[in-house]
Amino acid sequence: MARAFSPKVVTANDLLEGDVIYQTEDDRWSRELSEAELITDEAHAQVRLLDAARQANKIVGAYLADAVDGDNGPEPAHFREDFRRTGPSNYAHGKQESSSQPRA
Repeated sequence: MARAFSPKVVTANDLLEGDVIYQTEDDRWSRELSEAELITDEAHAQVRLLDAARQANKIVGAYLADAVDGDNGPEPAHFREDFRRTGPSNYAHGKQESSSQPRA
């Protein structure tokens, strides 16, 4: 028996800067997961992923990531995505540099 579809967001990396980005409902790319379109329909998710794949001049590595509806918009449903949105883990720069929490 097939598993039920769980909500998703379309995520990728910015082609020029490498930052994690998320597709918004109004077809922008945002560095904030809370602005991402939370997709609850499997067919719509596949269409949005195809839309993203056509933007090879802006993004790389688009895929659907599990998410849940949080108080301020989508939240990661898996540790990997939570970790990924904080930026590179090798040293503090970018998002981590402005964060109040130090990273190991």
